Amino acid sequence: MTMRAPSSDLPLMLEEVSILAGEHHILREISLVLAAGAPTILVGPNGSGKSTLIRAAMGLIAPTRGRVTFGGREGVPPARRAIVFQRPVMLRRSAAGNLHYALGVAGVPRRARKARTDELLALVGLSGRGDRPARKMSGGEQQRLALARALAKDPDILFLDEPTASLDPAATKAMEEIISGIAARGIKVVMATHDLGEARRLAGEIVLMHRGRIVEIAGAKTFFTQPKTEDARRFIAGELLV
Repeated sequence: MTMRAPSSDLPLMLEEVSILAGEHHILREISLVLAAGAPTILVGPNGSGKSTLIRAAMGLIAPTRGRVTFGGREGVPPARRAIVFQRPVMLRRSAAGNLHYALGVAGVPRRARKARTDELLALVGLSGRGDRPARKMSGGEQQRLALARALAKDPDILFLDEPTASLDPAATKAMEEIISGIAARGIKVVMATHDLGEARRLAGEIVLMHRGRIVEIAGAKTFFTQPKTEDARRFIAGELLV
């Protein structure tokens, strides 16, 4: 399979990024480089800042301090970045209609949308279901459709915020296989999860967060076999971080 050319939005760099709500730090002095390659998986307890980091990297939240750069540039519109939330909102249209709309927003010519819609439905295992009302699909199907909709803009980097958190094991397995396939196409995947098993299965790189800070960054194998910090050792062992 042909890999994509390096993205102009990559490396995506967060430099000493802090985000405050009043006097409360949601993120505190985050420095992180997201480069092309295998998925980067964010792990950590609830409230550790994973979702906020993803939103800041996507460009949805402006840092209170620090800066975010995309290929060395600031203030880059998210034309080649996409995000899927834990509970995506489906348009009141068919599955294909959702994709037609997304392709139109992405600037895909009308004459090319039908073929691209069929391609995206096939990519996420929804071939033959384009006529189904999106809001009547199962949770797993809606999440796969949300992935297809995000891919409509042909992103260089795809952010996933706990996309399998509300899915059953079969739907989770299907989503993980699709995510692995997306990464194999050269799209940089950055994903938050609370599931360490999922992190083991998908990650090339692990970022452990706690209390708005990055505690540890390591390759997945190193993180799980030779954690460097006590917090990482405790988290892998299933102990609570407080």
